[in-house]
Amino acid sequence: MGEQIQIITAPLVNVRITSNINSFMAEKRFDRGLTIADLKGRLELITGASAASMSLEVLDENDKHACALSDDNALLGSYNVEENYRIHVTDSSKREGEFEDLSKVEKFQLSEEEYTKRNDSVRSYLMKNKLGKYDAEEQKRLEEERIAAEKAEEEKASAITVDSRCEVKIQGEATRRGVVMYNGKVHFKPGIWIGIKYDEPMGKNDGSVGGKRYFEAPMKYGGFVRPCNVEVGDFPEFGDEEDEM
Repeated sequence: MGEQIQIITAPLVNVRITSNINSFMAEKRFDRGLTIADLKGRLELITGASAASMSLEVLDENDKHACALSDDNALLGSYNVEENYRIHVTDSSKREGEFEDLSKVEKFQLSEEEYTKRNDSVRSYLMKNKLGKYDAEEQKRLEEERIAAEKAEEEKASAITVDSRCEVKIQGEATRRGVVMYNGKVHFKPGIWIGIKYDEPMGKNDGSVGGKRYFEAPMKYGGFVRPCNVEVGDFPEFGDEEDEM
């Protein structure tokens, strides 16, 4: 007799969960030993669908129908449910987006005047203890720090000239080198920003952000950084130093 082939199936299976009553997708691991009835009970907690009225369809990684989990007494492992397949829950008793529609939720509203009069609010606590924005000295100190930081940024930026070679160092990221292409304010964030055309595709754009162009660069060769992260100088491209030795 030939050697018997034994097929071993993992006891747990990781699947994606979607439903017809909300737009989110969840990922869960289930024991293949669960009955479909037990599985429906767990899916009820995940999707909000009713176990009594839900139907379950399994779709493969290409979103094609694999099978229907139609027998409540059968085990999940008896069906063709593989890793990363999707179980789509349909509950005909509920309408699409029912649990995401906030239009019918009664909102509690309190006027600014009524809120100010309350003695049990966060604002009341902060005012009594002169904390946060109600601490005049602290606010003065923060404003002075903000002005000093802006001045330091402007001074650093004034020493960075367009067309200069530069090196960019940001904590937690690889050191990059390139050419300064832009120095000034941008529309997408406050403060002064330095536009860099990197020597390698280590950037996030091509010199344009949100449809507004600041400089020209190949895609992924452009980026914007704070002046404090930029040093200008005679920085050759990485690898050229070895060629000169």
